[in-house]
Amino acid sequence: MPLTSLDAANPQLNSPGWADWRSGWWYENGVPTAEPLRDSIISTVMDRASKNGGFVTRADLSFVSLPTGDSRRVIDAARGIWNPRDMDATLSVVSSPSGPYSDREVEGGLFHYSYREGSINGDNAKLRRAFELGVPIILLRKVRDGVYVPYAPVYVVDDLVDQREFLLALDESVRFLGTGSPDAPERRYAERVVKQRLHQAEFRGRVIAAYQTRCAICRLRHGELLDAAHITPDRDEAGLPAVSNGLALCKIHHAAFDMNMLGISPDYVVRVDQRLLEEVDGPMLLHGLQEMHGTTLTVPQRRQDRPDKTRLEQRFAAFVRRAS
Repeated sequence: MPLTSLDAANPQLNSPGWADWRSGWWYENGVPTAEPLRDSIISTVMDRASKNGGFVTRADLSFVSLPTGDSRRVIDAARGIWNPRDMDATLSVVSSPSGPYSDREVEGGLFHYSYREGSINGDNAKLRRAFELGVPIILLRKVRDGVYVPYAPVYVVDDLVDQREFLLALDESVRFLGTGSPDAPERRYAERVVKQRLHQAEFRGRVIAAYQTRCAICRLRHGELLDAAHITPDRDEAGLPAVSNGLALCKIHHAAFDMNMLGISPDYVVRVDQRLLEEVDGPMLLHGLQEMHGTTLTVPQRRQDRPDKTRLEQRFAAFVRRAS
């Protein structure tokens, strides 16, 4: 019997309390399962994010075309936990900084993901099943409406029923550390590593999404070749991970910007060091750098995402000092 007919004939199977029972029922009754597609789905989502420049859109996640020819949804239409009917465990979870749940980013190297409200079962049951089976899921961090930074493979490593939250390992290196004291030296180190990974990926995703996956200087649209450059360096106290402190730049322009061989004035004009302008070399220097001198920066559509002019002024002063 097709799955749609099965659900129609047995509407109680959609009730929250039946999630664990249904998981075993698929195998016992020979109903096809999509579990073998899990790794392929995760790989395809991460490939899409790489091509975009570190992010995926809701449209990307609503229809994922797999190498097998199958197509899959990877995000729930309205809820934060996506539990496909034909999979034994949760496939993806959404975390939003402005959402109704108190997700805690990282403590002791682990991400604290809150239960869905209501019963400890319901949607939570299949996420618990991911813990029991040890299967990977995708964490989708919302960075703006309809835009997410995906992390995968992510593993559920504990189910804290009393606290109504799951612990997620965002990095393979912390998956088997256990859930001991967050003050242990190995956990403090893991926390630093995972926080850095989390924040760098989200900064890159937000910035490159704001620039619509193109270099602000040369308009290159290959997401794999784009970086999110800081205007005020992140090592500085004022180097906040805000989009207005970022620029989407291809790798050569990012390197030139970091070395102050290329500057951007507060009025968004690209300037190249005079010594580079006078140098004679191959086509990369000519077309990649020299011809960019005097061009106007491409900026995001949203005014709040555009480069902060005060930050650009300070950074441009450093470029001028180096050039003098």
